[in-house]
Amino acid sequence: MTVRRRLALPLLLVVLVFVSTSSGDDARTPGAVASAWAIRISIPNQSAQATPSVSAPPAAQPATTGGFAYPADGSILSAASTTAAASTTVQQNAAAKAEADVTSLSLFKGELTADAVTSRASAGTGYSRAGGNANGSTAVNLRFQGQPVSGTRVQLADWGQLTIGAQTIDTSSPDGAAAYHTTITELDVRLTADHGGLPAGSEIQIGYADAAAHKAPRETTTTTTSPTTTTETTTTEDATAGDAPRLRPNGSAKTKPEPLDVHPKLTAGHYVFPVYGSTSYIDTFGAGRADVTYHHGDDIFGSLGQPLVACTDGIVFSVGFNKIGGNRLWIVDGQGNQFYYAHLSAFATTAVNGARVKAGQVVGFMGNTGDAEGTPYHLHFEVHPVSFLYLGYDGAVDPTPYLNAWQHQQDLPFPIAGGWVPTIPGGNAAPEPGAILLGMSDISTADGLDPSSLERALAPVSPSALMQTLVPTVPAPAGDLGRG
Repeated sequence: MTVRRRLALPLLLVVLVFVSTSSGDDARTPGAVASAWAIRISIPNQSAQATPSVSAPPAAQPATTGGFAYPADGSILSAASTTAAASTTVQQNAAAKAEADVTSLSLFKGELTADAVTSRASAGTGYSRAGGNANGSTAVNLRFQGQPVSGTRVQLADWGQLTIGAQTIDTSSPDGAAAYHTTITELDVRLTADHGGLPAGSEIQIGYADAAAHKAPRETTTTTTSPTTTTETTTTEDATAGDAPRLRPNGSAKTKPEPLDVHPKLTAGHYVFPVYGSTSYIDTFGAGRADVTYHHGDDIFGSLGQPLVACTDGIVFSVGFNKIGGNRLWIVDGQGNQFYYAHLSAFATTAVNGARVKAGQVVGFMGNTGDAEGTPYHLHFEVHPVSFLYLGYDGAVDPTPYLNAWQHQQDLPFPIAGGWVPTIPGGNAAPEPGAILLGMSDISTADGLDPSSLERALAPVSPSALMQTLVPTVPAPAGDLGRG
């Protein structure tokens, strides 16, 4: 939108003055920052005890620990594993994502426990605005003194208070550009009295994520005449180039979230079809679903245990189980686009949070876990372009055009091998896979799935080598909004 104000007076001399709300080389570009950490224990008059924190930019590897205990005996706090990850992407649009995960949490020798704690924060800019969310932040099977915990504020006996899901949102921007900044601390324990070896005033925070993004600052051009006064001021909103999100034909922006009808280019590198072998699929994106607003992806049908491969070079995150997606994982590519895999029967042993994968590398195996139980075996696959992450889970786009374009090889069967499935808190283990870990997990070249590499992957795996690759039990991280 352009707004002009003019006072008509004799024109003598024209001087152009450019005014920007930011300075420096990137004054006209959007921006994004993200940070995360898993655990922090703050004690009055002492240095904080904490797991490693990560921030972006610059890009950093996720910080993962095999376990955390304070003090050494874990009498105040113990966790089986912690992970913190942060990423940003700035191109025509900006996106930021931060996540912290903690598994098998125990405070004060089991007084407060959780199977898993996850904090997620995302922010991004789109065609005309900025937005974000903390979707997927949760604590799984949270209990105090053995009893389930609910609500957002819980009194902890006579010694403390627990705040669950504390989130802040800030959309202000000094230069007027659209901006979004959110932070989330999933669990925050404040001691009001001495307890368990900690003095009053101590604070234990579990799962912190912070993400912020802003559009390019607005530009103002002022034309001034001298010595008499003629003023023309032009203010131009910075409309980012690219397709605006559009609803599919049956959509209505005034009612409820509807599927988008837009297909941004994915330019991070090489992409391949996410399933190896014979499959079938049709475009069911946007179809009605009982448990969600609409179908956010496509279902790719095949057979139990069929190898699922990384569709791109990227980083694996959110590996675990939830009630809808079953065994599921996400992959983020170098551009910040995200890809969701659901209903897996099992994971490849290399598919762990923070693992780097190559396009064509086996990450899991087809199944029907989660709300797909009893249906034909299939992979539920979603595409979440970085430019629409600010829309949250409804930033998914129809994956069919991408699937149609990606190379798909169908030769060579796979043998039964080994892998792992997660332990499901409060439930039964997922069904045993029909085929699991390959002897070699990378079955691709720069040109797609290569038969010669597949032949090498089919080399027999010795029993001793197989046992070394098995991971018997992995605590499931918190659930997310990935849908089946």
